[in-house]
Amino acid sequence: MSHIVIMSVAIAFAISVVFGPVIIPFLKRLKVGQTERDDGPKSHLKKSGTPTMGGILILISVTVTSLLFIKNYPKIVPILLVTLGFGLIGFLDDYIKVVLHRSMGLRAWQKMLGQILVTALFAYYMVNNAEVSLAMKIPFVTGKYVDWGVLNVPFLFIIVIATVNGANFTDGLDGLASSVTVMIATFFTAVAIGTSSGIEPITCAVVGALLGFLMFNVYPASVFMGDTGSLALGGFVAATAYMLQMPLFIPIVALIYAVEVLSVMIQVGYFKLTGGKRFFKMAPIHHHFELCGWSETRVVAAFTITTALLCLAALCLGM
Repeated sequence: MSHIVIMSVAIAFAISVVFGPVIIPFLKRLKVGQTERDDGPKSHLKKSGTPTMGGILILISVTVTSLLFIKNYPKIVPILLVTLGFGLIGFLDDYIKVVLHRSMGLRAWQKMLGQILVTALFAYYMVNNAEVSLAMKIPFVTGKYVDWGVLNVPFLFIIVIATVNGANFTDGLDGLASSVTVMIATFFTAVAIGTSSGIEPITCAVVGALLGFLMFNVYPASVFMGDTGSLALGGFVAATAYMLQMPLFIPIVALIYAVEVLSVMIQVGYFKLTGGKRFFKMAPIHHHFELCGWSETRVVAAFTITTALLCLAALCLGM
């Protein structure tokens, strides 16, 4: 088992590190540069033009590594397909925005339709797969599960789509989504190994791919993952949680995702109710902290440390 873990992490890391210097210049030649908001932190304006769509590098690393182990670990198939499915939606959104220069990318209904279709395919798999139950482990209560019966599928749609969009909102600072998600992937790896679930090659691949990607994505980033990466990572987290029967753990280990989404919802709702006032200085909430005087690296460090502590608590106390 240990050699599988080491090999999966090492292979994905190596692919990410080796292909980074190839893919990043290619993205630069395509002129797929990030456009920063004028009303955002002024320090972000210098990032305009930094290539995005770097999530391609993550997807290549994870896919190639997973395919090497897929014969002996068939349970990684649904996780890989969900990751690639949401990654494709993100890729199309990025491509339309930065290559075709349509600022909004995919229209909201198109993006949501794509997310619903990918989630529906995953729901079909889960409902018809006798090996993995939709019953969910209850955090902090050993050996207890909850089964919502006919509500399992609606809950699955809500949890998957919310997680995916939470990851998407988290991707707003150099290394933030990568650092937070590598902690979550490490948590799932520990659980997968401990329960002999048979999905550890892909959780390890995500750890390795993100560690390699961080070589180019930490401040000051030379590439951003874009929706290609953030939507894919959200899909990975949601699908992995379901394969481990742990969707109720997502609000714990991926609390940052939830806070990012809630901050946007609160900001929009407060703005409408008060006729133009803002609850936060800016949403998602990582920008609020920046405008309060925190450096970008401090926000990333704080959010990553918080995620690490929550993952440790879930691992030690939640099982």
